[in-house]
Amino acid sequence: MLDIEFRAATLPDTGALALLLPEDAELAGLAAQLDAACHGAIARAIEAAEFKGKKASTCAILAPGAGLSRVVLVGLGKPADHTLRGMEEAAGLAAAALSRDTHATLAVEGMPPDHAAHAALGAMLRSYRFDRYRTKEAADAKPRLKTLQILTDDPDAAHAAFRGPLAIAHGAALSRDLITEPPNVLNPAEMAERCRKLEEHGVEVEILTPRELTEQGWGALLSTAQGSANEARVVIMRWMGGTPGERPLCFVGKGVTFDTGGISIKPAAGMGDMKWDMAGAGAVVGLMATLAGRKARANVVGLVGLTENMPSGTATRPGDVVTSLSGQTIEVLNTDAEGRLVLADVLWYAQDKYNPVLTVDMATLTGAIIVALGHEYAGMFSNDDALAAKLTELGAATGEPVWRMPLGDTYDKLIRSDIADMKNIGGRPGGAIIGAQFIQRFVRGPWAHLDIAGMAWSTKDTATIPKGATAFGLRLLNQLVADHYETAE
Repeated sequence: MLDIEFRAATLPDTGALALLLPEDAELAGLAAQLDAACHGAIARAIEAAEFKGKKASTCAILAPGAGLSRVVLVGLGKPADHTLRGMEEAAGLAAAALSRDTHATLAVEGMPPDHAAHAALGAMLRSYRFDRYRTKEAADAKPRLKTLQILTDDPDAAHAAFRGPLAIAHGAALSRDLITEPPNVLNPAEMAERCRKLEEHGVEVEILTPRELTEQGWGALLSTAQGSANEARVVIMRWMGGTPGERPLCFVGKGVTFDTGGISIKPAAGMGDMKWDMAGAGAVVGLMATLAGRKARANVVGLVGLTENMPSGTATRPGDVVTSLSGQTIEVLNTDAEGRLVLADVLWYAQDKYNPVLTVDMATLTGAIIVALGHEYAGMFSNDDALAAKLTELGAATGEPVWRMPLGDTYDKLIRSDIADMKNIGGRPGGAIIGAQFIQRFVRGPWAHLDIAGMAWSTKDTATIPKGATAFGLRLLNQLVADHYETAE
């Protein structure tokens, strides 16, 4: 992971330097000093490249003088763009442009300390790379950036403000690692053991074994797992940093570590992507690491249901009826609609055991939500308008946007079964809504369901997310806790 150092705002005399420049602004501060030291080379390069400082624009200047190997200019855009999120994106672009340098410097003078801290976060998020299984990659193909100095007016204040963003960076890296791991490595038992490592950070971790799940009656979750040689686990992670005895928040993640579809098997094309059908669980694990890392003053319980969905002679058949932990019966007509079965039992347990203030689940639940929203928003379903409004606002602020989708009795009628309490599918129209409607039968109290199927994996680099796992939902829910549910200092 990228090392960050906060330093006083003085020009470096060697190496690479990135400058964040507002749109249509005159060179000032370190940028003006550098231009003078380079005898006007910076201003001439800006004019030649027609660089205006527009948001997300960049300009690289090689060997400009003053001992520097290169200068990278990144546009901050108009004043309205100079938000914490804007700083993260600009710094992420800078880190990507500086990736060929082992050590580099980013100047953010003139900005408040929290902006400098979030610039560091953006650079860390963009510099993430999963290369555990690369053995023959050429040295010149690898990113080299190891240390980034952040030049700021108040290094001590920026360092103090960095505690929360640093926890987010570590939590996101953990989530991305889990989501990216191949399924032959990250089966339910292995993921459960990785969750156990959160104990080192003060999280209480409880792992329910297959025997316990069977004895307690987790019939819906176990019906998904029964076709696989890798048995299911449920992990409960408790961070009790708030008022003792106060009701917690519960966050639930779907953790299907590989999804073939079961007997209702998926097409071969693209099935390899189904290693990240546990992205909801991965984000919840990273969230719990983040809350512990920043010592959140809140009581939070994270729960993940971990299974594989495989076809075999013991697998659930289309037409089987299973009994959920709630006692409600489910006619399983499509074994590829398994995530809702997993969530049904975990959500019921979370609410029955902890009586939470609210519950939010995250799941790569349906392809239908991608048809509806593409890869721009996660689908949000909620039975509580206030919670939905908070998630919508915070999604925009954190760069993890959600779009509220409908629920209603008309949709609920579509999952009535002829022989059981419900069936797990309701036809192709409104598929994402049907999935959420099914899950709602297992919740009490304020609840939101985030269908992150279109947001869990990025097929291209963005400002703060390299191609691959995104850890979507971690930042959104961390901010929900921070802004609305933490006790006073």
